[in-house]
Amino acid sequence: VQLQASGGGLVQAGGSLRLPCAASGRTFSSYYMGWFRQVPGKERDFVAAINWYNGTTYYADFVKGRFTISRDNAKNTGYLQMNSLKPEDTAVYYCAAALYAIHYRQAGLYDLWGQGTLVTVSS
Repeated sequence: VQLQASGGGLVQAGGSLRLPCAASGRTFSSYYMGWFRQVPGKERDFVAAINWYNGTTYYADFVKGRFTISRDNAKNTGYLQMNSLKPEDTAVYYCAAALYAIHYRQAGLYDLWGQGTLVTVSS
């Protein structure tokens, strides 16, 4: 199974982007799908996660009310809808999948990673 994140780009502050994360290969089965972001020289930060089975969502405080994580089980695709973007949201965004129940905020516990997609927010 492979994950592929896409949808990044350049957007002005206050704008929106939607990042899909598509799983390909054999039947995709995941406990959590998570989104993380990273800027050069810093650690990969947790952004949001979703329980693939029941749809429960979790967010970092700095995106609550602005970002929404969702999934389409039939399409094996997760999404990160980002609204009211700020320049400080500029980063490479990664999607990840955890095959088992884990502490979803910890990047090191995820089993699969997408390649990352760059989001640049201009002021």
